[in-house]
Amino acid sequence: MKLEFNKIKLLILDFDGVLTDNFVFVNEEGIESVKCNRSDGIGISRLKNIGINVLIISTEKNSVVTVRGNKLKVDVIQGVSNKKIEVEKISDNLNIPLAKIAFLGNDINDIPALEIVGYPMGVSDSYEEIDPFIKFKTQKKGGEGAVREVCDLIYSSIIRNE
Repeated sequence: MKLEFNKIKLLILDFDGVLTDNFVFVNEEGIESVKCNRSDGIGISRLKNIGINVLIISTEKNSVVTVRGNKLKVDVIQGVSNKKIEVEKISDNLNIPLAKIAFLGNDINDIPALEIVGYPMGVSDSYEEIDPFIKFKTQKKGGEGAVREVCDLIYSSIIRNE
């Protein structure tokens, strides 16, 4: 089955393991930092410039997620215990059908969201448990350009069909 990326109206991203390489650095004061890929930001910006919504959903609540979301100029929803319920709320609030939503995840806490969207996707180094729930897997790893890869696929698909 070939995915029609040009039908996507919203891209929802998990944070840890998708926008990051799933590692966290903790200093002696307990301050956390993560590594993100700048090219992901360019991909997100291109999508936003052609009217595709992008947002971040994270199970954890952490200021690094807020800071990165602000830098990318995307909405961030944190502390989400059930991503399915959150995605359904977003779908209703934005009036975007689930069938036109892409979700890029990497771990078992993403499965509820992956089960309900039209474009369930995983990064190349995602956990095997999500494989039965995804229709597309990136070639790049999380935090190493996987988001940019997905953004470029959506962008080029939309531009070709205009």
